[in-house]
Amino acid sequence: MRAETVTAVAATAIALGSLWISRDQARASREHNRRSLRPILRIRRVRDRDTGRTGYYLTNAGLGPAVVTRTVVHWDGRPVGEWKRPAWDLMFADDERVQKFAFRRGDVLVAGETVFLVLYETDDVEQLVRFHDRIKARLVIDVHYESVYGGEGFVASSGGRD
Repeated sequence: MRAETVTAVAATAIALGSLWISRDQARASREHNRRSLRPILRIRRVRDRDTGRTGYYLTNAGLGPAVVTRTVVHWDGRPVGEWKRPAWDLMFADDERVQKFAFRRGDVLVAGETVFLVLYETDDVEQLVRFHDRIKARLVIDVHYESVYGGEGFVASSGGRD
């Protein structure tokens, strides 16, 4: 084998190795960016007697925006659809003072943003406690979301916490 052939084979091997390493570094960089910008949605049930407010708040505690893909509502343990007017009418038809905030598919919560999902305001402490206990015992909201990269299938749920 001639020296030129050995040099050409070695150069080709080095170039292929370099391409392989670059590809792995690009993949690792994409994965790092995906994890660094991960949204973390949390649903909190709040009851504040001082302000006369109770309800569920949705907060993005992560570093990246959260893209809502869908919502699922359970009332008394049964699925009743998405977090929209038909479900609200079933659950809160008896009280127009209940404020609701709906998400459409593709809506975005930026990092640090907090919105209410359901909010009840009153000066009557008994009504406040009664409404709080009602949603605590009967209402579960699941918010399905993903990062801007897509495909993760994250879920924030109001169920299972005291």
